[in-house]
Amino acid sequence: MNKFAVVFPGQGSQYVQMGFDFYTQFPVAKQVFDQADEILGYSLSSIIFNGLEETLRITKYTQPALFVTSLAVWSVFKELGITPSFMAGHSLGEYSALAAAESISFADGLMMVSKRGQFMEDAVPSGQGTMAAVMGMEIDPLTAICHQITEAGNIVELANINTPNQIVISGTTNGVEQAIELAKNNGARRVIPLSVSGPFHSRLMQPAKEKLQPIVNNSTIYEAKIPVVMNVTGKGEIDPIKIRSNLIDQVVSPVLWTNSVEWMIANGVDTFIELGPGKVLSGLVKKIDKSKAAYSIENVASWDDFLAKEMNHQKGEIHVDV
Repeated sequence: MNKFAVVFPGQGSQYVQMGFDFYTQFPVAKQVFDQADEILGYSLSSIIFNGLEETLRITKYTQPALFVTSLAVWSVFKELGITPSFMAGHSLGEYSALAAAESISFADGLMMVSKRGQFMEDAVPSGQGTMAAVMGMEIDPLTAICHQITEAGNIVELANINTPNQIVISGTTNGVEQAIELAKNNGARRVIPLSVSGPFHSRLMQPAKEKLQPIVNNSTIYEAKIPVVMNVTGKGEIDPIKIRSNLIDQVVSPVLWTNSVEWMIANGVDTFIELGPGKVLSGLVKKIDKSKAAYSIENVASWDDFLAKEMNHQKGEIHVDV
C-alpha cells in the first residue's frame, strides 16, 4: 500500500463560502461547523459562508475558520476508513493536524486557535511589522542578510521555509524593507511583500507566545494516534510533552515546511493529500519533489474527482495515476 500523508493549510488560504458544499451535503461536516458555533458562542459558520472577505481576513476569525473548515473536510475523508502514515499542517494548520490525529480535542483546539489569532494580532502594533516572500534565493545568503539587518537594529528573520526556492521573511517593517532590497541586489529572482497583519513566526511574536503558553499548558494533549510532523522540528512526533513544547515555540519559530515534506518522503510517503481550502500545500509539495503525487480536496467537486480517480475501497489502498 502506498504511504500517504494528510496535510492542512494555514492562514492565507481562506475564502468566503469555503467548505459550504461539504456543510450542505455531508452531515458529519455540518456537525463540525455546528459544534464550532456552539463552542464559540457566535456563528462562525455565518462569517465563513455569508460574511465579507475583510471580516474573514481578521486573524481572530481566520484561524478558527480555517481550523473548522479543514476538520470538516477531514471528517468526510475519515469515513473512508484509511489511515495516513503522517499528518502535518502549515503554521495554523498544525492545530488541524493535531486535532485530526486526536492529540488535542476539537474544543480545545478551537479555543487555542481563537486565542492564538487574537494574541498574534495584538503582539505588534499595526504597521510596525510585516512579511515578504523571497523567491530564487538560497537559505544561507538570505540568513546572512537577515542577521546583518537584525544586528544593525531592525529585526528580520526567516519565517517559513516553504520550498528550497521560496522563503518567507518576517520582522519590523523597516527590517523587511531593507532585506527586500538586499535580497534583490544579491540575486533573488523575485520578492513579494505579503499582505499580513503582523510579523508572524519571528521573535516579535514573543508577547503572543507568552499569552498562549498557559492556554496550551492547561489544555489536555494526548499521544497522537498518527505522527504529526511538526513545524518547529520538521520531524514526526506523537509524544504529548514534545508536542506541547513545539506548539508553544511554533509562534516565534520558522515553519520548516521543506524539512517536514522531505522527512515524510524519507520515511516512505509518496502521496500528499491536502484537506481544506486552497491548493497552497499541494503546490509546495510538487516544488519540493515533483516526482511525488499531491492532491487538494477543498470542495465536493475535488472530493468526487479524488474518489473517482485515486481510490480503491476494497483494499483500502490509494492508487495514484502519475
